[in-house]
Amino acid sequence: MDKNEQAAASIKSGDMEEAFKLLNEAIEENPEDPVPYINFGNLLADINESEKALNFYQKALQLDNQAAAAYYGAGNVLYNAEKFAEALTMYQQALKAGMDDESLHYMMGITYYQSGRIPHALASLQRALEMNENDTEARFYFGLALAQLERVEEAIPHFLQVTAEDEQHADAYYNLGVAYMYKEDAAKALSYFEEALHIQPDHLLAHNGKERAQEMLEK
Repeated sequence: MDKNEQAAASIKSGDMEEAFKLLNEAIEENPEDPVPYINFGNLLADINESEKALNFYQKALQLDNQAAAAYYGAGNVLYNAEKFAEALTMYQQALKAGMDDESLHYMMGITYYQSGRIPHALASLQRALEMNENDTEARFYFGLALAQLERVEEAIPHFLQVTAEDEQHADAYYNLGVAYMYKEDAAKALSYFEEALHIQPDHLLAHNGKERAQEMLEK
């Protein structure tokens, strides 16, 4: 087991200090290997040392400009900082460098979604679901993207599947309410808004939706 693997084991057991020590040693022993820089960056990102993490990813990319994991790690840091355009560039570089897994397509999908590029979001999220049909959050955002494109009938089964997989997913219930308001079925919409509020009483959008549904029913 090399130092990187030992560090991974230390992280798993919750010994972050030992993980940092091992990764430092790995870098000192082989300063031209990008892997410990990437792992160090991941560790820093986990404790919200974002700028330092980006520096380590950058160092890894200087050593190997095809280090897909470094692009992906940097993309996650930038996404969390709401720098969506920059994050997307990093994810696209990771894809070009050969990374092709569900987590990358999911992150690209939600970054496209946050950037308002909904057709691109739909394509990336569909790819994520093809790779892992049990990814509940990918399915939720896929439903959102369909709804944004006014493909509401297609979105509803996805939101229903999300609630079947996660009964506490207040946002999925809320979006079912919105979908049924769109279909002008205020009674059904009201039941979904109420379910969202049962799970999350401070869900302001669900409160607003409930009021609108009640007004429609009173008319």
